[in-house]
Amino acid sequence: MKTQRFKQISAFCALTLAASVFAGCANKTDGGAAAGDAAADTGPVKITMMANLQTPEVPSDKLEKLIEEKTNSQLEISWIPDGSYDEKFQASFATGTLPQVVYLKNQASFILMRDAMKDGQFWEIGPLLKDYPNLKSLNQETLKNTAVAGKIYTLYQERQPSRTGIIYRKDWADKLGLAAPQTADDIYNMLKKFKETDAAGKGNTIPLSDRNDLVYGAFKTVSMYFGTPNNWGVVDGKLVPEFETKGYLDTMKFFQKLHKEGLINQDFPVTSKTDQQNLMYSGKSGMYIGTMGDVKTMQEKTVKNVPDAMYDVTNEIKGVDGKNVSWGLSGYGTVVVFPKSAIKTENELKRILGVMDKFYSPEVADLLKYGIENEHYSLKDGKVQPVQDPKLIEKEVRPYLNLALYETTNVKPALFSMPSHEKANTLSNAAEKFMVQDPTAALDSPTYNSTGSRLQDIIKDATYQFILGKIDEAGFKAAVDKWKKDGGQKIIDEYNAQYNNAGK
Repeated sequence: MKTQRFKQISAFCALTLAASVFAGCANKTDGGAAAGDAAADTGPVKITMMANLQTPEVPSDKLEKLIEEKTNSQLEISWIPDGSYDEKFQASFATGTLPQVVYLKNQASFILMRDAMKDGQFWEIGPLLKDYPNLKSLNQETLKNTAVAGKIYTLYQERQPSRTGIIYRKDWADKLGLAAPQTADDIYNMLKKFKETDAAGKGNTIPLSDRNDLVYGAFKTVSMYFGTPNNWGVVDGKLVPEFETKGYLDTMKFFQKLHKEGLINQDFPVTSKTDQQNLMYSGKSGMYIGTMGDVKTMQEKTVKNVPDAMYDVTNEIKGVDGKNVSWGLSGYGTVVVFPKSAIKTENELKRILGVMDKFYSPEVADLLKYGIENEHYSLKDGKVQPVQDPKLIEKEVRPYLNLALYETTNVKPALFSMPSHEKANTLSNAAEKFMVQDPTAALDSPTYNSTGSRLQDIIKDATYQFILGKIDEAGFKAAVDKWKKDGGQKIIDEYNAQYNNAGK
């Protein structure tokens, strides 16, 4: 088709040469779109795309074909397994072989790319958003949190800003006469009772299941209850890292106590999320601290092994000031970037943004999140009710959730199949009123961008060593001093310079 089209254009130019329009035909090659190119602009937009695959198999192309139809596009999606996604991205970035549209894996991946954005390796899209019906309506506060040096290079994937809390075995708590925890002490007492009464039976009880993640595991959520700031806090008018606060130290002492008393899986610093959740599914553990929405899957999988199991959720935990507190995200889970190595012209970028604009539209947003009506879900009272075929959803719908850009905006509400799942959603929304936000979300530290991840490993290792009793407070302070010496102090200085310039 391309060869035929080239011949047609060549013939057209030859025939019009005698009429002195050859120059006009030739000039269009460099300047705006030629007549043939303008016609091409009405055809499907061909887009190469890279997305994270969190299911065992690559999905069928049923939804992909519908998405193409509704967005006037031809998509070539590279589905990369979750475990190797970052490695594949970095290799493609280093060799200049990234596709045109790339979903970064998470916010940490985004931070690593900030310097590359400032160096001009990705397209700035901020000035173009106003030209698209959905993109111009994106949340301005969330966009601000994704800005790099004041410029917008990315589209964001919407996420509820506060979703973590406590999932616990309500049937165990009821038998022991325990109400939902309201303080950190209540959490400890519940775990202690689970252990003392061997709630799981046969000496199998591991009260709290946790994993090797100080952010999305239990640690960060619990740290809020001890007054720890969200990544950075303000002390005497200056920004300080969370691990230099009393709240962080108290949180480490709390987890050290849980570990010493056998109230948490002893190998949690090396436990994967899958193994952590399996402790719940098998009925051995009675508490999970993380995303409350996980309660649905947890309930469904646990009852297969323990028919009488019943979960409940809460995030209404009081902090040091006696008020409810929760840690908040920045309104997005990850971002989408547009490499200049793959998109050569602004006109090409604009056409691609036209397709991505439709990803935010109600019709496509519903398709990406729920699948096809009357095939993957039905509507009941205007709410989405998934079909009772988990394998079908897993194979044909779930992978596309990683392409979905809206989570709650512009999508139909879900009909919750269990009260605890609906409660988790309600509590997550309510927590926006008392969540703690990161004051550096919209700030940019070049040193943090380049070495922050490596430096954070110093703190991560020291935190685990303290909890396991391998170092004391002096040892932890020595690790913080090393963090500062190796570049942490520059991060502090760079953040504070911007914080002060922004008028605090």
